Amino acid sequence: MYKLSGTKAGTTCLPVLWHLNTTLDMWTYLYDFFHALDDRSMIRLFWFVLFIEFPRYVLGDLIGVVFSRLQRWLTRSEWKAARERLFTENPLITVLVPGKNEGKHIYALVKSLAAQTYRNYELIIVDDGSDDNTPLICRDLQKNGLINLYLRNPERGGKASAANFGLRYAKGQYVVHLDADSSLAPDAVEKILLPFFRYENVGGVGGNVKVRNSGKNLCTSLQALEYLNSVHVGRIVLSWLGIYKIISGAFGAFPTALLRRIGGWDIGPGLDGDITIRIRKLGFRIIFEEEAVCLTNVPETWKGLTKQRLRWNKSIIRFRLRKHRDVFFPGRNFSMLNFLAFVENIYFNVIADFIWVVYVIGLILFNFTALIFVLPIKLVMYFIMNLMQFMIALAISKQKKKDLPLLLYVPALTVYVGYYMRIVRTVAYIRELLFYSSYKDPWNPAKTSRKALEYGL
Repeated sequence: MYKLSGTKAGTTCLPVLWHLNTTLDMWTYLYDFFHALDDRSMIRLFWFVLFIEFPRYVLGDLIGVVFSRLQRWLTRSEWKAARERLFTENPLITVLVPGKNEGKHIYALVKSLAAQTYRNYELIIVDDGSDDNTPLICRDLQKNGLINLYLRNPERGGKASAANFGLRYAKGQYVVHLDADSSLAPDAVEKILLPFFRYENVGGVGGNVKVRNSGKNLCTSLQALEYLNSVHVGRIVLSWLGIYKIISGAFGAFPTALLRRIGGWDIGPGLDGDITIRIRKLGFRIIFEEEAVCLTNVPETWKGLTKQRLRWNKSIIRFRLRKHRDVFFPGRNFSMLNFLAFVENIYFNVIADFIWVVYVIGLILFNFTALIFVLPIKLVMYFIMNLMQFMIALAISKQKKKDLPLLLYVPALTVYVGYYMRIVRTVAYIRELLFYSSYKDPWNPAKTSRKALEYGL
């Protein structure tokens, strides 16, 4: 097939032929391996994907989305009546924004609030010991009537401390809590308030957080895709099931009287999940409102993202397995929905990760020679699952043109979610279980964390 004339030609062509033959052999062996698998072998090699991940993250999402959309369509007249009631009663809303060194984001936030369809709100900014130009910017905005109240902690006390400081001055019937780097869709405040007028006994409503800086680089684009799948679709399903258990700190709404009743926010990290659990334990309903859209910035470097996710995942151990472990046992704070919410969270986020570790070790010890075939097949399986998740999310998205380009990142999501995020989570769990490392996290002032550890918070 190839004419090799001389040593130089042979030297050039032989590696090419070897590479070609090797590549063809690899695909031939892969094809033969896959078709030689019987049902028992498929289960032994791919049980984790087939019986844990696919049912939860594809079938579960599809069923939940279909039924939640059907339920919403059948009750559209109730949603219309809720909107009429909201604008008839026109309650004062407190928009509460705690933060440190967020001066560069404040104007965009104020501008997005000024464009809201719901207008009866007061804006309270709490500066948690900033050393940038936040005081100058906020005082100028307050002077011009764009901020109702600017409060400042001269020394950083942490996000919970800043939020509670602002809560003392809140005059609104409801508090809409925002991160300072958030900006809202024009009808976001209206939409996040509607569930309070649509349902009985609502203690909190979570908004639909999307990524503003998604096109910055690969890191932010993958996070945007992750938010679309897990925050948007995942929380629709959990809310429909009645086990939604974390209102994002970036955008959430609560009755002011209820916040004061429970004493406001406790020390974080994980304070958004903690306050949601405390409200659920009192018997209140927690709703996710997908049409209340908030844009937020996500970490733009892998180092920053890893630090953020280590902090987030430590909070699962700290709050769900320690502080709120009473949810697992019959007693004053027990309810079946809260029990199921915790079981779902702990199983699919903590236990499943350790099962995955056992699964990988098992493959290495007992099926090592098959790994060269198993890994490519698994990557294909994960790609198909991620693609199906993305199509579900895109089908219900109201920003299809904006979300569609994220399709390009679905192949990379396989490694991002299936390996990178899983490793980060597992490391976070081990550190928190063995070393209580969340109490050493600089996200909170050291003195605050010492007190939190002392009081078991």
